[in-house]
Amino acid sequence: MRTYELLSIIKPNIDSEEFDKEVSKIEETITALNGKVTSTDKMGRKKLSYDIKDFRDGYFVVHNFELDPAQVSKFNRQLRLNENILRIMFLETSEVKA
Repeated sequence: MRTYELLSIIKPNIDSEEFDKEVSKIEETITALNGKVTSTDKMGRKKLSYDIKDFRDGYFVVHNFELDPAQVSKFNRQLRLNENILRIMFLETSEVKA
C-alpha cells in the first residue's frame, strides 16, 4: 500500500447535499478498491484561475488515502467518468525508503 493525495474540483452548480454525496462516493470508491481513507478536507468553494468547462469556480476537496498501486489506474478511470468532477490532481506521497 502506498499513500496518495487527491485534489478534486467538483462542479459548483450542485447543492450541498449532492456535494456531500460526491465526496462520499469518492471515499466509497477508495474503500471498494481495498484502500483506506486517512483524511478528507473540504476546502469549500473557490474561484478558479481560468474557466474549466465554462465554470469560474468549484468546490475543492483533498483526500489523503492508502491504496494498492495496482488499483490506481482503475480509481483514476472511475474519477474521470464522474461528470460532476471538473478536474483532479493525483499525487503519490509515499516516502522513499533507503
